Amino acid sequence: MTSISAATGAASRKPSAVRTLLRLWPYVRPVRARLFGAAFVAVVASCLGLVFPFVLKWMVDGPVADRDPGGVWLGALVLLLLGVLEAVLFGFRRWLVARPLAGVEAAMRAALYRHLQRLPIAFHDRWASGQLLSRGTTDLMLLRMFLAFPLTFLLVNATTILAGFVILLMQEWTLGLVLLIPVVPLMILCSLFESRYSLAARRAQDQVGDLTTVVEEGVLGIRIIKGFGRHRSQSLAFRELTRRLRTTELGKARLLAGIWGVIMTIPELAIGAALVLGTVQVANGDLSAGTLVAFLSTALALRWPVESIGFILALCQEAATATERYFEVMDVPEEKETVRSGTEASGAAASGSGAGDEDGLRFEAVRFHYPDAPDAVLDGVDLHIRPGETLALVGATGSGKTTLTALVPRLHEVTAGRITLDGEDIALMERRRLRELVSVAFEEPTLFSASVGENVLMGAADADEAALTRALDVAQAGFVTDLPDGIRTEVGEQGHSLSGGQRQRLALARAVVGRPRFLVLDDPLSALDVHTEALVEAALRRVLRETTALIVAHRPSTVLLADRVALLSGGRIAAVGTHQELLRTSAEYAWLMAGTEPHTGAKALEGSDR
Repeated sequence: MTSISAATGAASRKPSAVRTLLRLWPYVRPVRARLFGAAFVAVVASCLGLVFPFVLKWMVDGPVADRDPGGVWLGALVLLLLGVLEAVLFGFRRWLVARPLAGVEAAMRAALYRHLQRLPIAFHDRWASGQLLSRGTTDLMLLRMFLAFPLTFLLVNATTILAGFVILLMQEWTLGLVLLIPVVPLMILCSLFESRYSLAARRAQDQVGDLTTVVEEGVLGIRIIKGFGRHRSQSLAFRELTRRLRTTELGKARLLAGIWGVIMTIPELAIGAALVLGTVQVANGDLSAGTLVAFLSTALALRWPVESIGFILALCQEAATATERYFEVMDVPEEKETVRSGTEASGAAASGSGAGDEDGLRFEAVRFHYPDAPDAVLDGVDLHIRPGETLALVGATGSGKTTLTALVPRLHEVTAGRITLDGEDIALMERRRLRELVSVAFEEPTLFSASVGENVLMGAADADEAALTRALDVAQAGFVTDLPDGIRTEVGEQGHSLSGGQRQRLALARAVVGRPRFLVLDDPLSALDVHTEALVEAALRRVLRETTALIVAHRPSTVLLADRVALLSGGRIAAVGTHQELLRTSAEYAWLMAGTEPHTGAKALEGSDR
């Protein structure tokens, strides 16, 4: 699984936050007009605040100095109208961005989900589900918040500060220079804060992903936890993760408190110095009281834009980290439609075309090893399943049977060699077409939070009700009629409202509902009782006569469904023949079928077959 340390190490080498955040542009481009409009409205609203000091200057040097109550009331009315207009403009800005940004978040979440569906199985084997969930929820929420507030107010505050300092220098340049003195140290401190906060934000968001994984595993594995009484150990593990996250969040809070304290203190000292210097100038007659009031009002109006720098920088860093985490997944290449060069493709197509249109399923020198495993699981598998034939695949635990079946629908790509369907290399076929030809049922049946009918029809979206009924009959899933709403009954998450055997029968129905040309079954009857298994086998025989099938088998009863049997051993096909032939000629096969000493098991099984 992806580790926090690796991710944090990568974070230390990541590009700048600006370059990272620019990757959001393709998603923002469709709503750019409203975002730019909202930013313009916010700039206008913020700059209205800089008009207040001019009104105050006029009031102090005019009506107040002249003791004119009417002028004071007029000035107060102008200030009130400016305040109302500013509030309306900020409200209008929020209205402008609310709907578009919700759309951006939805589009990014949909793109992530769509991309996850197209990533190879090897990716999902490596990544913790909680890390993926946190990227699709927490990280995208942070990005929406960034686009709604910090992105706009970076521009707004920068414009306000620039305009404000121009006004300050125009009002009294000597006092303006006093307020400019803190700029350089503040820039240095913000740079240091940005680099440290970036690492802390990345660590926190990765820990949220780990915490999400533990919660998900605790919910999905609640039966195991309760069955083995592991409540305490799971709670302790969860508490440890929450402790780590709490420590990281407190570290972030300390960093933010530190930079915010500095950013608030230094400007306050500068304003205090300007106030003392300005008061002296007013006392000496070098500066009017109205000008000093206007200057201080302008300086105070700039307090929030300056003091919010630390907060906005923190949000920007969290958004940059969220963007980086999002694109870590989006940058992973999707499953390739072809895995050979043009020359190899031409040669494969030529050799395939000579094989005829009815060549069945072939494995030719197939080799496969997992990316993180040094040794090959399959090392030169050669096997031919003739059209309309059913072949049982038998082997010891860990021999690679499930891996071999996963290669047929290209859940994994072969490392070397090739697999053909009716003479056509599957590596050169579009996945959609391949998976229309090949249907699969795995040993561990997976159902979704949908109705019984919807789960079965995932095997063939265009199947009608008659096909659905036939598939349920083949799988001996008559229990469906006893459910509260029949085939419309919701089975719940993972289908845990059903028994293991019921889930397996629905998975089998899903595999056969579309009358596939090729059928791959990975020990599909392991969870059934003896009587139900016999009924399913009897119905399944009729289906197998219409298709070319590869069945992983562990029990003699399943093997007897097949026309021939292949023994997988040492990464190769060690023997091929009928059940009786292999019992007589292969000691390993007899041992696997009997679970006893090879010769004894062979004699016993041969006797039972007569």
